Amino acid sequence: MSSAGSPTTASSIAAKLGLRPITKCNIVKFYVPLAGVTSYTALSVNVMNPGLVIRIFPQKDITNLLLGSALIGTGTYIYTRDHLKNASTGARAAYSITGAFLLSFGSVLLWAVLRSAIPPNPTLRTLAGIGSGLALAKIGTSYLDFVDAQIVKK
Repeated sequence: MSSAGSPTTASSIAAKLGLRPITKCNIVKFYVPLAGVTSYTALSVNVMNPGLVIRIFPQKDITNLLLGSALIGTGTYIYTRDHLKNASTGARAAYSITGAFLLSFGSVLLWAVLRSAIPPNPTLRTLAGIGSGLALAKIGTSYLDFVDAQIVKK
């Protein structure tokens, strides 16, 4: 029972965690991008501190899996944005794919440069990767929110 005397439901716990109900729309607009940003953050750790990821997954290089998931999540996030609603399907796909590739591959390049510039301290490199990845993701989402806000609603 919760402090208010009513039973705590799974949906109220999910809502408190910022999760949304499972619907087709929420899968495409929320959960796929969420999986993408999770993979993007893990990719930052993989590039900045590859030894950590190798210890967790010693039998398999998961770099391409993380990159692919980050690309799909980012591309889906861009594709579903309001400012692209009036674009043709082909243009939306091209813009989304390009944006996803620019973010992901640009980030990998940034992390490779950062890794060479930071002292060989695994903790410091991991924190720099996660911090820079989250900062870039936040800047990107803020930018897209700003662009979407410029749309005049009819």
